[in-house]
Amino acid sequence: MFAPVTHFLPLTTIVRKRLLPVKGRVIARLNQRVVAAEVVAEAHYAREHVLLDVARTFGISPFAADRLIRCKPGEELMEGTIIAEKKGLFSKTVRAPSSGRVIIAGNGQVLIEVGETSLELRAGMPGIITEVIPDWGVVIQTTGALVQGVWGNGRTDTGVMLPLIEKPTDVLTAAQLDVSLRGSVLLAGHCRDGEALRVAAELPVRGLILSSLMPSLLPLAAQMRYPILVIDGFGNLPMNPSAFKILSTNVKREVTIRGDAYDRYTGTRPELIIPLPVNQELPVAPDFGMLAPEQQVRLRRAPHLGEIATLTKLLPGLTALPVGLRVPAAEVRLQNGEQIIVPLVNLEIIA
Repeated sequence: MFAPVTHFLPLTTIVRKRLLPVKGRVIARLNQRVVAAEVVAEAHYAREHVLLDVARTFGISPFAADRLIRCKPGEELMEGTIIAEKKGLFSKTVRAPSSGRVIIAGNGQVLIEVGETSLELRAGMPGIITEVIPDWGVVIQTTGALVQGVWGNGRTDTGVMLPLIEKPTDVLTAAQLDVSLRGSVLLAGHCRDGEALRVAAELPVRGLILSSLMPSLLPLAAQMRYPILVIDGFGNLPMNPSAFKILSTNVKREVTIRGDAYDRYTGTRPELIIPLPVNQELPVAPDFGMLAPEQQVRLRRAPHLGEIATLTKLLPGLTALPVGLRVPAAEVRLQNGEQIIVPLVNLEIIA
């Protein structure tokens, strides 16, 4: 059975697709080298659409209203511009409520998009543009270390990574944060105090890497203006040895922290990218792999959420669980030596 792969890789080739949410214009060029903060595409779109029902306003048929409508699709209108006018003893006028562009004009109605705003899509990681997707975005490739997590708050930034922990079990406190850390990405441990998140915002920092986060702090973490990456899960969990080794040996390097939401089906997940030079071409890390004995796996459900184990045996057929379900399952060995049975859907491969 295939399972998602979580990567803790000291050196690999990283390929990421960056796309606009709406159709726009790609600025970057093929084979161009970009930095994380560089704009690669942009789009202009309306924040709001306004529907004006001319036929109902005038109390006439849509066909008759069409003859009175003065604007056409694609036309730019200023606020107060006359859209349609009915003359007579009791004349009526329909005017544009705001400046905007006509999208549809017909069947007795006019649809206008107003409040145009601009959106800039940044590279989100340093690398080379290997593919341009017209009107939508680009594909970027780089080499370096890759550490993926379980949760991010949706923000991205780049900065020098500075350590606040000496061992995987360390806890982040507000007292550790001072002005010398301003503008950096902080390698921290477990966070149980919301004050630490707020103080980090006041400095401000460029990002926060946590081993784990108390569930009660999720709403606050989601509101922070800097990116937050949770590597191992929620509750009081130490940082797993693989991630800790990579991160602790790359402190004071420039890193890109991406707090993308985890998507099991596309492979998108929150992650940290540490660009590193290489002398040879490296394989691209796969997003999915086949479960097999002796693999390192991570459990995705309580009561062992976030724990890393060794898959010892794939069980044949379907296995009955205590809740009454029969599912494909495997036997895994936890780091404390305990053997447990886990549904395959609750496992992800550690690579």
